[in-house]
Amino acid sequence: MQTKINLAGLFTAILLLAVSTANSQRYLSDIDSSFFIKDTVRPVIKRFENLRITGYIQPQYQVAEAQGTASYAGGNFSQFSTSRFMLRRARVKIDYVMPSKMRYPKALFSFQIDATERGVIVRDMFLKMFETKSNLFSMTAGLFARPFGYEVNLSSTFRETPERGRMSQILMPSERDLGVMFSHEPQDQKRKYSRFKFDVGVFNGQGLSGTTDFDSYKDLIARAFLRPNTKNKVEISGGLSLLRGGWKNGTKYVYENSTASNGDKLFTVDSSESNLGDALPRHYYGADAQLKLKHKWGETEWRAEYWFGKQPGTSISTTNPGTVPAVNNVLAPAYLRRFDGIFLLFLQNVINAKHQVMLKYDWYDPNTKVVAGDIGKAGTNLTAADVKFSTLGIGYAYHINPQTKIIFYYDVVKNETTQLSGYTSDKKDNILTCRLQFRF
Repeated sequence: MQTKINLAGLFTAILLLAVSTANSQRYLSDIDSSFFIKDTVRPVIKRFENLRITGYIQPQYQVAEAQGTASYAGGNFSQFSTSRFMLRRARVKIDYVMPSKMRYPKALFSFQIDATERGVIVRDMFLKMFETKSNLFSMTAGLFARPFGYEVNLSSTFRETPERGRMSQILMPSERDLGVMFSHEPQDQKRKYSRFKFDVGVFNGQGLSGTTDFDSYKDLIARAFLRPNTKNKVEISGGLSLLRGGWKNGTKYVYENSTASNGDKLFTVDSSESNLGDALPRHYYGADAQLKLKHKWGETEWRAEYWFGKQPGTSISTTNPGTVPAVNNVLAPAYLRRFDGIFLLFLQNVINAKHQVMLKYDWYDPNTKVVAGDIGKAGTNLTAADVKFSTLGIGYAYHINPQTKIIFYYDVVKNETTQLSGYTSDKKDNILTCRLQFRF
């Protein structure tokens, strides 16, 4: 009889906890503030009051402009397909917090999985420890979000557009990595500098694209962030980000941009023996700003974020690898490129907060040292990996209730027109996405 009562109590607790945590964390590195709201539900859940269960599901239907479209709007389409139903994300997250006597956190354990038709993967698994004397500092260790940029850290639960931009997905695949991070994040919002947060961490570098670190080089990542600050219905926030890292060169060949005697831009090779095993520089710099106006219709918001730096890769890719880069199982020469990119987003509530329209523009230029006319010329070694892409996203979201919304979003994707086969005109790769999202 006692076992049945305990099981019933546990089941009731889980249901009540799920209902009470509809407002999950907005940023991947933040703490769910509902942990520290005084418990007012029935006593049966007292023993579970420090446990939170949240999650969301994103079923969607997509139509592509052509069969087999290569896309960053949820992955490439199958060879003979122009439409698909898919479960873009389906996640469940369990958080356990240990509060101090002052009701500030002492420790936080977080575990999140993503289960779709493509398989099951762990998205978060970390422990966050807080110092409780001044409640100013914390340390995070495990698998968690890299502290770089605004878009990377905005949770998919709250992100208005269906996907992060192309540059985010190429340079920060999966957003997470294994490492350790130290943070200055005052828990007492009345402190003088409570709006300022600073993170600095050391990470493997390959994120979830590999099962283990394939070399000894690590990424140092830091971010200074001004948390949202509201005055007279105007809210502002912003940040600066830095990444200094790299990975092992598997060969002695390093290609870098230069200029030929006839003025052509091209890659030339350095084949010094000292290049073998050396660290290929991965250096990113970023700045972001957000401005929100609150009015009778709801909100108007502008966001801007710019990245630039140096990215190592191969002749055919600038994506961060999970293993030492190879082509056809042969270790690949390294290509060093200067890149930049931007994310611009405009959000507007119409009539009321249930209706929202959005415009997003982003570009990713993987090689800022060349122009479109250089790519494809004989002898330049320039490939599709050097082609600049830009995307204009136009969308509408209807919020059925605080936990459920429907999104209609159209990506207009443009590539540079070059002399390279397959890129002599704009590719047919526009995507329409219709998504239903529910969170708890």
